[in-house]
Amino acid sequence: MSAVTQPFGPAHIGREELDRLVTLQRAAFRAEGDPSADVRRDRIDRLLLAVLDAADELAEGLAEDYGRRPATLTKASEFLGLTEEARCLRDGLGEWMKPTPVDGPASAFVQHKPLGVVGVVTAWNFPVALAVHPALDALAAGNRVIMKFTDVHVRTGEIFARAVARYLREDEVAVVCGDVRTAQEFSDLPLDKIIFTGSPAVGRLVATAAGANLVPVTLELGGKNPVVVAPDADLEMAAHRIAASRMLNGGQVCLCPDYVFVPRRHAEEFTAALQAELARLFPTYTDSPAAVSMVNERNFDRVLGLIRDAVAKGARKITAVAEEPCRESLLIPPTLLLDVPEQAQIEQEEIFGPVLPIHVYDDIAEPISYIAGRPAPLAAYWYGKDGDDFRRFLQHTTSGGLTRNDCLLHHSVDGPFGGVGNSGTGAYSGKAGFDEFTHRRVVAAQTGPRGFTDGLVGAPLLAPAMTFGVDQAISAAAADIRARIGL
Repeated sequence: MSAVTQPFGPAHIGREELDRLVTLQRAAFRAEGDPSADVRRDRIDRLLLAVLDAADELAEGLAEDYGRRPATLTKASEFLGLTEEARCLRDGLGEWMKPTPVDGPASAFVQHKPLGVVGVVTAWNFPVALAVHPALDALAAGNRVIMKFTDVHVRTGEIFARAVARYLREDEVAVVCGDVRTAQEFSDLPLDKIIFTGSPAVGRLVATAAGANLVPVTLELGGKNPVVVAPDADLEMAAHRIAASRMLNGGQVCLCPDYVFVPRRHAEEFTAALQAELARLFPTYTDSPAAVSMVNERNFDRVLGLIRDAVAKGARKITAVAEEPCRESLLIPPTLLLDVPEQAQIEQEEIFGPVLPIHVYDDIAEPISYIAGRPAPLAAYWYGKDGDDFRRFLQHTTSGGLTRNDCLLHHSVDGPFGGVGNSGTGAYSGKAGFDEFTHRRVVAAQTGPRGFTDGLVGAPLLAPAMTFGVDQAISAAAADIRARIGL
């Protein structure tokens, strides 16, 4: 197996080394041709095993990099989900690789071709899972992969790079660590595809850099994920699940609920239930071994700033635990915000912390209009029955995915995961991931007596029969449309 790319961590990795990896992988890809299903499965297995064998070391590294993060959370959220994704890919890729027949006058089929060299730019909140999950999909599609690991988690990046290098050659899968400038140069590489997970602001920069080389980009971003608690919702169940979902990974999840709409007549009861659930989860917070730190001081200060700005503009703050934020451990106690004014910064910015604004409504049209009038989020949540109100919500709002009577659940099903508009472009996971990293090439064969351009070039184009035939075809198509629409 290859040595790990050096140096990694916060040090800068120069463009020369990045270009070397791209050239190496592209040469290996061209020499191999489209890899067989067995080769793809073998690479999937080796990448997954690299992570599983290093699970303890990776969990320890992330706990150190975060400051406080339970090992069980890391193992459950970063590693276990990858095993199911790998199983789905192994089982399905043989069928997905088969040529697809195409209906039409010609003999044709669609060939499913790997793109080549795929770049994966991972995020810091779940750095291993968000690197490996799309990498598994790209390998299933037959590609080579270069992963740019986040610069935020230095120890974890070193461990991850070593683990991958033990099981895969760098011309199959390579890990690049490095600083922010390395990430910027990575986005400018002449890759065949880039998938980026992170904020919309950085996603725009990645897309702009990749666009200079006409490199297609899949963007997995975020947004302000809304929750609507319907009038017929089970308030206790909603409070229980929303509280836990908001606090997952200290609230640092792109799928976390970002604000809640609750009927005015239920607001007091729901807020009390939510406060009680948070207190049950964390009787104490700043000394709780189950709490997850803000990832760094910058995010700690940013989230505190959002709370203070909202309160200064008239919001009411409720803390479920009677403690103050702790800078030493970078922990902010779970916080609810009521009566948040529209001009508050927290109404515009994704929170990414243990804070949840609560809005009230009198008519279900109010939250639907509010959500529909803002950039489409990565997720939307509805608590209540599958009735007319829910169907109205489905029809009039847009989001990357949606879960009813829970949060995050749609990410776990065997279907595409991705955003829309401000929350991203493209999707991956399972068959959708295979398709995202595949080029579908149409292959056609002429079996009839005439060539495709016969009659369209030279003197035959001017023949009266040709002119009459084309005009007749246009008239017949227009008449058919008029008949369908009643004109």
